[in-house]
Amino acid sequence: MIWFLYNLCFPIILMMMLPYFLFRMCRRGGYAKGFLQRVGLYEAPLKAKIRERSRVWIHAVSVGETYVALQFMEEWRRTQSEVAFVMSVNTSTARVLAEKSLNPEDVLVYFPLDFAPVIRRVLNLIQPRMLVLTECEFWPNLIRQAKASDCSVLLINGRMSDHSFRGYLRFRRLFSPVLNLVDCLCVQGDRDRQRYMALGVASDKVLTTGSAKYDVALKAPGSSEQAALILRMAGMSIDDLILLGGSTWPGEEDVLLDYFAEARQRYPGLKLVLVPRHAERRDEVVTAIQQRGLRFIQRSQGMTRNPGECPHVLLVDTTGELKHLYTAATVIFVGKSLIQHGGQNIIEPAACGKPVVVGPNMENFADITDEFKAQGGLIQVVDGAGLTRAIDALLGDRSLREEVGSRALAFVLKNRGSLHVTVQRAKKLFLGQGALDGTLFRG
Repeated sequence: MIWFLYNLCFPIILMMMLPYFLFRMCRRGGYAKGFLQRVGLYEAPLKAKIRERSRVWIHAVSVGETYVALQFMEEWRRTQSEVAFVMSVNTSTARVLAEKSLNPEDVLVYFPLDFAPVIRRVLNLIQPRMLVLTECEFWPNLIRQAKASDCSVLLINGRMSDHSFRGYLRFRRLFSPVLNLVDCLCVQGDRDRQRYMALGVASDKVLTTGSAKYDVALKAPGSSEQAALILRMAGMSIDDLILLGGSTWPGEEDVLLDYFAEARQRYPGLKLVLVPRHAERRDEVVTAIQQRGLRFIQRSQGMTRNPGECPHVLLVDTTGELKHLYTAATVIFVGKSLIQHGGQNIIEPAACGKPVVVGPNMENFADITDEFKAQGGLIQVVDGAGLTRAIDALLGDRSLREEVGSRALAFVLKNRGSLHVTVQRAKKLFLGQGALDGTLFRG
């Protein structure tokens, strides 16, 4: 009955939300290529390549999950070179990233709608030996039909935010049977493990492996040379005092711009680099900069500037360059944490040995945030006033910056190793050795 109700309601809800999804796709752009893949329709050459060999299907939603998936595939292939993958993503930005890094032996597609006939068509084409899901992606038809086709299902780098946990509890009768179809759930922290068990998952299926993002940050670090090049093109220097707002959301740029407009009088040579989480917000951010009378340069516009004129602000409205710019920053604010909720990845800037400041809303990284704070490797504030005070203290005290940054890097190094443990679990399932010993990873 539960499956019947889900398949009855899914197309109705999809049609109701379709205008919103299409609006977002048009606004962000880049979705035209491969759009029909979302309903399980593929070009003949792509279908032929998929059928060439047996594959593991790995799904990543957006950019953060894509980095994890790519490193997971690389780690697996390092010890088992013959393994091949189909990788699916949800967003156009994730697709661009994956296209740049994917092994030529692998195949990249958009994730299909979780509608029973569509999923059946895609599974019949791919015929995966294993289905690997990243972080918090549980699609009922996909998981159910994969298991029905004798395909193992694994969750990697799993997490369960406060918001997601409340939602799953509300619909526990639907999701508890889905979660119990997953053969193994490798989760980031003990809080995540307890939440999955509270949803009815057997304890021996849920393993605490730590966050794979520690490994990702160390295996694919940003390039200081690339950062220096970007800054030089913008009329800035890697030796400048640089305040970087990374993955910012609406309202957060305003707080940083107001502080910068005042602080640059006290810190000669201070520069502001803004990297909005969604590049399509560029016009909105440009307006905010202009309202404050600040000179700026826009990364997507060719970095043209008047000779001898040094901009105050660099707006990076492109994809894939934030991790490089982290290496050049003096102080970093990580967005979606001050006004919005959820938070963004703090491990990547921490791996650069930089002092990181976040707002109060880090629900998606709660365990990691608490652990960094306990080690003195992160500063968390409660509001905009607290943010500006923390930034000002760091800009004015080099020894404080170095202490917070070095503690952050030490904690990242201490916690690497999750990917290796996760791949070992994956290989056991892949070879049909599904029994788990309950061992937990502790860094």
